Formats: sequence, C-alpha cells, structure tokens
Amino acid sequence: MAVQYYEGIGRRKESTARVRVMGGSGKFMVNDKEASAFFSRLGDLNEILQAFKACGQDAGKYDVAVHVTGGGVTGQTDAVKLGLARALIKINADWSSSLRKIGLLTRDARIKERKKPGLKKARKAPTYTKR
Repeated sequence: MAVQYYEGIGRRKESTARVRVMGGSGKFMVNDKEASAFFSRLGDLNEILQAFKACGQDAGKYDVAVHVTGGGVTGQTDAVKLGLARALIKINADWSSSLRKIGLLTRDARIKERKKPGLKKARKAPTYTKR
C-alpha cells in the first residue's frame, strides 16, 4: 500500500529541493541523512522548521523526506524551506496566509550575474595600467 504524501518543490540560486511531507513520527531526512547532520550550520534547521511554527503545527506529527541537489549550503537551505512551505499548503490551503505573512512562499529570485566580455568576473575589471 502506498503512503499518502504531499510534495512541494523549492528552488534557490542553483539548488532544487523536492520535499515530501507525510503523517508520521517526526523523522526529517535529507538525502537519506538525518536533517541535523545534513544542515550542520547553526540555525539552518530552525529556519527550515519555521513553516511548521507558522502553521501552528508540531513538526513531530509529520515525517519529511527531502531530495536536494545543486548549489551550496545557503541555496539548499532556502530551497528546502520553500519546498516545505509549498507542501504544507497542499495539506491545508488555509495556512497560506500565515506562511506568506512571514515570507516563506516567496521565491528569492536573486541568481548569479553573468560574466561580461572584457571583464574578469561579472563586474570586476582588469587592473588599469597607465603605461
């Protein structure tokens, strides 16, 4: 028998996260690792779990399985945060206003700026020499 789950996809910079939320005992797995081991930076896991607090739900009532690829630590954290918020909306659409109020449903559109010809990076110019 298949388990009923709700899926949300989050993106940030070069990262993409597929988040699945299902009823359970509070397990939070990211790429087959415990979430606290995957997000070892101080405060990252608390930032992700903000979505449950905004909805007034206990994170221990849900199992969360995440598959995240690409990017760095910050991008992956924000991608999981957005994916979790989108999955919670599929559980109960009434939570949308409380999640939007604290900014969890807005995708951060900032990406890396492209390199321009004649420059070393996007904006860094070669050193000017007079002679």
